[in-house]
Amino acid sequence: MKYELRLWVAGQSMFSRQAIETIKDICKNELKGKYKLEIIDVHENPDLAEENKIFATPTLIKELPAPLSKIIGNLKNKEKVLLGLEIQPAEDAK
Repeated sequence: MKYELRLWVAGQSMFSRQAIETIKDICKNELKGKYKLEIIDVHENPDLAEENKIFATPTLIKELPAPLSKIIGNLKNKEKVLLGLEIQPAEDAK
């Protein structure tokens, strides 16, 4: 199973940096090469953010596998992010 993730951030704010760090850790340690991650800065791509109805950052969207899910706001807590994305931690996966 491959995961497609989009992380929307706003510049280099503390919350943006924490979100990037958390999702990169999840990708490296939990998804282990079975992912595509796109990080999009709304300051650099305001039209794209508007088109995708991104009104708050950070916003993490799991596009695949279905169902689509979104986490908006603080992404510092790895366990909550995993739960929100319906991803089992690697040590729990069989």
